[in-house]
Amino acid sequence: MSTKIESQQPASSNQLPDSRSASSFLFPKSLRLLESGDFQRVFDDAPFRASHQHFLILARTNDLDYPRLGLVIAKKHLRFAVQRNRFKRLIRESFRINQHTFSGIDVIVLSRKGLENLDNNAFTQQLNQQWLRILKKARQHGLRSQPPAQQAVDSNVQATDH
Repeated sequence: MSTKIESQQPASSNQLPDSRSASSFLFPKSLRLLESGDFQRVFDDAPFRASHQHFLILARTNDLDYPRLGLVIAKKHLRFAVQRNRFKRLIRESFRINQHTFSGIDVIVLSRKGLENLDNNAFTQQLNQQWLRILKKARQHGLRSQPPAQQAVDSNVQATDH
């Protein structure tokens, strides 16, 4: 008595509007800075910086074809775990959506005092503006970028304005 189960997916779910597959927007472990040596390399030599009142982004090129993200969300700045986790989720989601623009870059986002006062929309909007600053600086230093993904950053900024 074997039962055959078929998985049905809508045809539209196979392709995103800009013709990239949904699997290319995943956030696997390989896109994360995990080892202290990787973090230290960014802290020691971060030619690309974007500073905001409530957070700081440090970035440097890596020898890989994909970007990596590291988070330093201090308990000193966000006392409660629920607050720290909320900002980590927002940063990861923004990075995941825009990962195609950051190919070959290691990025660390550090929290600063007062971050807990930002709501999700305000924080996402500010984060997207800082991503654009990092990309602009990276392009000035000759780093390759992918223009179609730049539109994803811009559309994400516009979507949070509504």
